Amino acid sequence: MENQTKSPIMVQILEFEKEIFAVENQIRELIALTHAYDYVGDITHEIAKLKKKLRHMKYEVFANLNGWQKTQVARHSERPHTLDYARMMFSDFYELHGDRHGGYGPSIVGGMARFEGRAVMVLGHQKGSDMQEKIRRNFGMAQPEDYRKALRLMKLAEKFSLPIVSFIDTPGAYPGVDAEEKGQSEAIGANLFAMSNLKVPLIAAVIGEGGSGGALAIGMGNRVLMLEHSIYSVISPEGCASILWADKEKTPQAAEALCLTAKDLLELKVIDQIVYEPLGGAHRNHNRMGLLLKKALRKHLAELSHYSPEELVKQRYGKFRNMGVFADIRDGQSHL
Repeated sequence: MENQTKSPIMVQILEFEKEIFAVENQIRELIALTHAYDYVGDITHEIAKLKKKLRHMKYEVFANLNGWQKTQVARHSERPHTLDYARMMFSDFYELHGDRHGGYGPSIVGGMARFEGRAVMVLGHQKGSDMQEKIRRNFGMAQPEDYRKALRLMKLAEKFSLPIVSFIDTPGAYPGVDAEEKGQSEAIGANLFAMSNLKVPLIAAVIGEGGSGGALAIGMGNRVLMLEHSIYSVISPEGCASILWADKEKTPQAAEALCLTAKDLLELKVIDQIVYEPLGGAHRNHNRMGLLLKKALRKHLAELSHYSPEELVKQRYGKFRNMGVFADIRDGQSHL
């Protein structure tokens, strides 16, 4: 069943989805007619034809999205967030609060939970579902207290030998002056240093936007997964277009140049698996997306359970150390 948490009037419709929504409205109207009037007759065949057409349209549209279109899907307001996945994929989730340095950290949520009976630590960015929550969560843009809270939870997980599952969904770390004054770069750096030495399995999943160091600060995993229509990049397409061309009209071009899609990053070996989304995107079927991501998590947790603590550290360090290695070809030989 598709996600129906909000009225169709409130649904965000992307430009390339308009024809899809038009066909969906036709189907709803025909079904409503059959319920309202007895004399309409049997139109189930027509409805079936439209449903087949709708499925074909969704496949054609979402199988051929460019980088900028995928960015729009990744930012869709109806996509499930970390707390949605915590509800769908885990049991007994108990949220923990605060960084123990006087900060609350609402942009990153986390706590202990059970995954198919196994105790784990869950954490991730939380953008918010409505405007009031978005403001309270700072639109998923974490500040130093958020990262320090995440670090506290990761160290707690290591203390009790709990695997860590992190969900990445942020435009980036909050760039405000107050965040810099409170040590934004230090907090991110401290997380990266600590994660490189954690002696427990760490699996990160990009569920929406993966923006720069703000994403990497909870994303240095033994396994990094990406949802099919999510993005992961050092900068947003808008920021890239502004810096390179000083022209926001170049944003789609920047999105292509950044190679920020799951397919691009799998080829570059930045991520380990693409988790395919329900037809039409995760925002159309939350529960199905939760099942698909749960299946991927089950597989990787089982694989990592065979690693010793030392092997986990070595594998994670080697994985990130080998990213972006340049080969200098001289005299027919490669010099790294």
